[in-house]
Amino acid sequence: MNRIVERFGRLQREGRKGFVVYIGAGDPNLDATRRLALAFDRLGVDVLELGVPFSDPLADGLVNQLAAQRGLEAGTTPAKVLETVSAIRRDSQIPIVLIAFILVTQTWAADWPQFRGPQASGVDTNSPAPTTWDLGNGKNVRWQTNLPGLAHSSPILWGDRIYVTTAVRPGTAELKVGLYGDIEPVQDQQPHEWHLIALEKSTGKTIWDSVGPKAVPRVQRHPKSSHCNSTPATDGRRVVAIFGSEGLFCFDMAGKLMWQKDLGPMDSGYFAVPTAQWGFASSPLIHDGKVVVLCDVQTNSFVAVYDLVGGRQLWKTPRVDVPTWGSPAIAQSGDLTEILVNGWHETAGYDFATGKQIWKLDGGGDIPVPTPVLARGFAYFTSAHGRGRPIRAIRLDAKGDITPARLSETNAAIAWVQERLGNYMQTPIVVGDFIFACFDAGILTCLDADTGKVKFSERLGNGSEGFTASPVSDGRNLYITSEVGHVYVVPTTGAFSVTATNTLGETCMASPALVDGTLYFRARDKLVAIGSKP
Repeated sequence: MNRIVERFGRLQREGRKGFVVYIGAGDPNLDATRRLALAFDRLGVDVLELGVPFSDPLADGLVNQLAAQRGLEAGTTPAKVLETVSAIRRDSQIPIVLIAFILVTQTWAADWPQFRGPQASGVDTNSPAPTTWDLGNGKNVRWQTNLPGLAHSSPILWGDRIYVTTAVRPGTAELKVGLYGDIEPVQDQQPHEWHLIALEKSTGKTIWDSVGPKAVPRVQRHPKSSHCNSTPATDGRRVVAIFGSEGLFCFDMAGKLMWQKDLGPMDSGYFAVPTAQWGFASSPLIHDGKVVVLCDVQTNSFVAVYDLVGGRQLWKTPRVDVPTWGSPAIAQSGDLTEILVNGWHETAGYDFATGKQIWKLDGGGDIPVPTPVLARGFAYFTSAHGRGRPIRAIRLDAKGDITPARLSETNAAIAWVQERLGNYMQTPIVVGDFIFACFDAGILTCLDADTGKVKFSERLGNGSEGFTASPVSDGRNLYITSEVGHVYVVPTTGAFSVTATNTLGETCMASPALVDGTLYFRARDKLVAIGSKP
């Protein structure tokens, strides 16, 4: 889809005017349809969008109005669209040309450009992914590639390339997975090199390996953490990465460093024990030619936006909260673009253009890790640890202080809440009518995404495994990875069962990527591509 939009952008720059694009989609596919329509709208292309009702705010162009008057509706055949566009052009003298029919199946998923893919959704329904594989005999294993160092950042994909980051030091870095309560950091203060590596998507072969900063990390890390937890992001022009405590770095697509920003010491750890340094983990994102960074640390926390091309700071808004580890998300509410961030005292939405806080919410778990998820007109937030463990659906038009008197209450902005069913480590995932949330001990809960009603709450595994990596889905199944590298395949039907349990043969803390039916797992020492072989 990204390439389709880029092609129309080039045509427009060449002076071609009066384009009309027909985007057809069924009712379950509205999120993807809206994203595509908005992308064309930014190019000045009039979108004849039949995947949503013509009363939808997107359907406000003159061509859409005329089409609505002629009775076009979702599911109209291409022949009917051609006939109608021709009639509109003839009767109204609008200089339009129908240049494409696009069928959106559900997701905007030609690429996987950031943590958890487009809008941090974790979903790509383009093709089914395998439910079983075997690294020993190669069944459904497209390739395996060794990676240097220790990192929990996820792979991202753009076009025919994969990008991963890592932190490399002499010897083998200590890593302790599992369910335990040790908060003391690892004594790992020796020189590290941070790398951005590009690999060939089809083979896993390294294309280039760009070395970033070389330094002793400015903060320590948790025994389960690394000095490279943040997932990079790309828009196809640049790749941005946060390298542990060393700051924000921007590369071109050939691996050349373009600019860097020192974001401060980035001291993430337990707010109640400041000496317990655990390592920074929030990932940057790119939107509309700008880089969004959330930096919730022990002191001087902020959310900020930088120009992607030159790195100039456009705005920076202070935050008053404990350290958090989630990433920001972008939401659209009417004409307003918002940055959404998770927190304990300051879960909030900010104006993307100015940094002004639009709404805020106090309360929840006191170690917020999950990233906000957008679907079905809601933003879903969850956090755990301490007295609170909620999962909530917040309406995108929220304004002001929306904090309820009690954690269990809803209000005009909070559509529903489950007070004790939230996540500690994993970001939830919405597939179809359901939102799935997996606690770090392996309790998977399925809720109705519109009402919060519980469909099931069942355990994965035997209770001895920890779960940190966030799930992904091909729309048919969930892929949920434990810290010891077991991957549980669970149908998205709303009825609990485990279709298969596979193994990666190594520990796995990073969330996988999923593009066109191929899963990309970043395990302890390797990157593995799981998919049907061509």
